[in-house]
Amino acid sequence: MLPPETVRRGKASRVPERKVRAASKPPSGAAPSASATHPRVPRNAAGKATLAKRLNRVEGQVRGIGRMLEEDRYCVDILTQVSAVQSALDALARALLEHHLHGCVQHAVRSGDGDRAIAEALTVIRKFGR
Repeated sequence: MLPPETVRRGKASRVPERKVRAASKPPSGAAPSASATHPRVPRNAAGKATLAKRLNRVEGQVRGIGRMLEEDRYCVDILTQVSAVQSALDALARALLEHHLHGCVQHAVRSGDGDRAIAEALTVIRKFGR
């Protein structure tokens, strides 16, 4: 295994340094990752850009919550922002799920592997119902 590299945050960051290990092969006998067993159904450029924009917005909101905590802002204001982040993540998840159903699951059904794909999709959908 490769030696860990130190990840250094910017000077203004209050996040401590942490050690990160480089990606390595899974140990022999380990189950393959989901991406290794599923065909890739590419997103169109506009879809990727929309998802990236949503994700960047969420990242900014989370950083804003961190600043609010550092500034000892009013708890209800912080909780309101936490709720906004959760809503934004839910919207991102719905967009990803829609692509998965219309792309990946549809492809699996057409290629004869629909039962497995539908079962997997239902498992993911149930996670959002909690």
